[in-house]
Amino acid sequence: MTRLSIVHKTAYKYNRRVTLSYNEARMTPLTDGQQVVLESSLKVSPNQASVSTYRDYWGTRVTAFDMQMPHESLEVLATATVEVHRTERVAVEDDIVGWDVMASEKVQDEFSDWLPQSRLSGPGEEVLGIVPGIVEGKNPHEAALAVFAWMAGEMTYMKGSTGVTTNAEQAWSQRQGVCQDLAHLAIGALRCSGIPARYVSGYIHPRSSADIGETVAGQSHAWLEWWDGEWRSWDPTNHKPAGDYHVTVARGRDYRDVPPLKGILSGGGGSGLSVSVEITRLA
Repeated sequence: MTRLSIVHKTAYKYNRRVTLSYNEARMTPLTDGQQVVLESSLKVSPNQASVSTYRDYWGTRVTAFDMQMPHESLEVLATATVEVHRTERVAVEDDIVGWDVMASEKVQDEFSDWLPQSRLSGPGEEVLGIVPGIVEGKNPHEAALAVFAWMAGEMTYMKGSTGVTTNAEQAWSQRQGVCQDLAHLAIGALRCSGIPARYVSGYIHPRSSADIGETVAGQSHAWLEWWDGEWRSWDPTNHKPAGDYHVTVARGRDYRDVPPLKGILSGGGGSGLSVSVEITRLA
């Protein structure tokens, strides 16, 4: 078990005054079977914003805020304390379904959100030609691990090499990307094999050796979950399952379902952006 305090600040400084804007923030961690949110808050500045919250289709807690007054800057400060007790069950053969079950009408219907390719997960013709040879002769669990091992030998993490609109095929063509690109490519490879897979966004504490009470520069992060009879996780950036230093905020088909902050505005004329994530291990 790990208890983490997270402070995520996003600030925009507009070149010209914004007359009005509508925004949605997905920065509040989930409470589920692997983590519990002990406390959380999200503050918006200017504080005249009209704020509401709701759960979206994917179960993510969304804070929506409508600013109908002129403003020259915007700051969103999300804080949370989360207790993580993530455990990966060892795969037992009896728990792993076969390809016949994967292809069944029941599974196709139950996981209909997680099987079709999305706009960002489609891996392209080259990968579609490679993956069948990787998974041949393996059960779905072994096939997923083989895909991850293949990716680890082909893809390089490279900060700044891609953007939020980069898709899996584009990341593959340059053989590099950031965490969301690696997650998209892995998801696309699994889906084209008939394995349900979903995108996970959240935070990661980058240094397990940090002392309790020590604040470090954390990161917004992305990984994936796939189903082979039960849901399992994998972090393709770090080549391992998600652990107690991963904090889940949202799940979706790809990044477009889970952006930390998005909105529309009138005016502005461009902006400067600063983002910081600070994480402190409390226990």
